[in-house]
Amino acid sequence: MSADSDSRLDALLREAAARIGRGDAEPLLVHALGVDRAWLFAHATDPVDAGAAGRFRALVERRAAGEPVAYLTGRRGFWTLDLEVTPDTLIPRPETELLVELALARVGPDQPVRIADLGTGSGAIALALASERPAAAVVATDVSKATLAVAVRNAQAHALDNVWFRRGDWTEALGNDRFDLIASNPPYIAEGDPHLAEGDLRHEPPRALSSGADGLDAIRTIALAAPRHLVPGGWLLLEHGLEQGPAVRALLEQAGLVEVETVRDLELRDRVTLGRLPL
Repeated sequence: MSADSDSRLDALLREAAARIGRGDAEPLLVHALGVDRAWLFAHATDPVDAGAAGRFRALVERRAAGEPVAYLTGRRGFWTLDLEVTPDTLIPRPETELLVELALARVGPDQPVRIADLGTGSGAIALALASERPAAAVVATDVSKATLAVAVRNAQAHALDNVWFRRGDWTEALGNDRFDLIASNPPYIAEGDPHLAEGDLRHEPPRALSSGADGLDAIRTIALAAPRHLVPGGWLLLEHGLEQGPAVRALLEQAGLVEVETVRDLELRDRVTLGRLPL
């Protein structure tokens, strides 16, 4: 193998980290070399093949131009799962794991319950719940055929056979079925919000990010329709923006749900609002 004089692994990583930060450079180098992160530390002074070094530098250039690391590598970790992601899917984020935690707290480990994940994207929420609650039957919906295809591949990759996929807009895909728990991380950014033109958001599918003038259109739709798809005592859990807690609580109460509350994330920001259909 040939290697140029500047392509020792540690030198490549320092060069990239100076441009995009080590947190972004490491996963791109792992991807370019086809190794795992531990390998980087064990082989820090190894020379890198010129072809691999070129691929890595090209990825760094694209990241420096703003492309998300998750789309460049095609992967993103969520919960305990390594997931395929594409520009057809929202990039799973750590803060959404709170939604999973709250859902799991309301579903016993051996309960044969029915769960729905609306707007599943890469399948992150549905697959995390299915992996932790193998007795549950999980239905994951999305309006996009291309997005659902990614979620299906992720389910297959993790051998999760208790998940079923349906195409449709929010609850429309549920038919007349009722569930013990419905969860969703819908779009909740206001259209025209300047954040949509910044960072990774510039590259993610707009339909997965923004929803109406105040960002609440999708949440209104779900809150209005979800009670018809819940069994008595069933739960609805919605992720939303940090200033939307009061509005979302009001929507769930207007829909007839009880025990409505907003839960804050680790940074003490309103993150998930939930409510229960009366028994």
